[in-house]
Amino acid sequence: MANTKSAIKNIRKTAGQTERNRRIKTRLKTLNKKVQDAAQSGDKDLMKSAAIAFVSALDKAAKTKIIHANAARRLKSSCAKYIFA
Repeated sequence: MANTKSAIKNIRKTAGQTERNRRIKTRLKTLNKKVQDAAQSGDKDLMKSAAIAFVSALDKAAKTKIIHANAARRLKSSCAKYIFA
């Protein structure tokens, strides 16, 4: 249990950051599924709009270090394979 005011504040702060990170990671997974579903359906317009949203979300998550930069690059590359394949 935390003994100081700063430790108590850090616990609250960490809980908020964890919740924010969880929301962002869940959104990334959802967007990735949308890209894959659009790729399987073959709809180019839907796939392109889903890919743009996914890549944008990846860049934002990597910029704030919620996911590793190399992980974002890897996911963007696999997304591009769906579009240009």
